[in-house]
Order: sequence, then structure tokens, then C-alpha cells
Amino acid sequence: MNRKIVAAAFAVAVVFGMMAVTAFAQEDIKQSPSCKYCGMDRQKFDFTRMLVEYDDGTSTGVCSLHCAAIDLSLNIDKTPKTIWVADYNTKMLIDADQATWVMDPAKPGVMTRTAKWAFVKKEDAVKFTKENAGHLTTFEDSLKAAYEGMYADLKMIREKRHAMKMKSGGHTHKAQ
Repeated sequence: MNRKIVAAAFAVAVVFGMMAVTAFAQEDIKQSPSCKYCGMDRQKFDFTRMLVEYDDGTSTGVCSLHCAAIDLSLNIDKTPKTIWVADYNTKMLIDADQATWVMDPAKPGVMTRTAKWAFVKKEDAVKFTKENAGHLTTFEDSLKAAYEGMYADLKMIREKRHAMKMKSGGHTHKAQ
């Protein structure tokens, strides 16, 4: 009888724990529905979104590692307390340092020519690489790649936005 009570209590605790994590995951999108740097919808890109929390109590919600790198650069005098990233599969926020990252230079990602995805479980990341290519990496290596690819990424983004503007009938001004 005691085992049934303990099992039931454990099940209830797991459900409430999952609800709290889900509420946290949804709360960051409510607080920052669009990326501060590029304007992208963080709900639409909930599988790559990030939340940078600084030790001074401030935080920034962004759509991707690319925009997180921009935020970290612009806030060089602040110390990141925790950098959260969405797990590719569950879309739940996890500690970026604890995640297993997959980098795929052959596949475009969000705001980047080189895809960078985070996984809470290493076995999920391994499975992803077997099904989609890419290689396992760390947060530090993924962040370094984001900085190293910034020029190419910004060039790609500008070209895409220019093409979209021209397609919609907009005009751009070119310096003479």
C-alpha cells in the first residue's frame, strides 16, 4: 500500500514539475514575443530560441544562437548567469552549457548558414546526426562558430531581406 502512495505522489510531483517547466518555457515567449535584434517571432522559432539571463537581474529573449551572440557582444560588461536554449525536440528551455549541440555546416539554420541545434539528451543528438548529418559539439564551440560566421550570416540575411522587399514591390536606396 505504501508503494502505491509513494508512486502516486511521485507521479503528481512529476506532473507539477512538468507544468512548472512548461510555464517557464511559455513565460519567456510572453515576455519577449519577438527577437530584440531581428524581430523574428520567438514562438515560431521556439525550437531554437534562447534566453540570456545576466547576474544583474536583466535578461534578453532571442530567436537563435546568432542573436544570442549579438546580445552577448553588446553586453560585454555584464556577466551571464545562465544562458538558456530550447531543446530541439521538446522546445523546453535547458542550460546551453549542459546541452549537447549538433552543428551541420551543410544545412542552414535560424539566422545562420550553419545550423546549430541543442538537445537535452545526448542520445537524441546522436540520433539526429544519424538521420540528418552534422556532428556533435559543445555550446562553446557552437558559440565560437556563430561569431566566426557572423559576416557571412549577416550578408545572407541582408540579401534575403532585400530580395523579399523587392518581391513585395518595395524599393531600396543604394548609396552613390
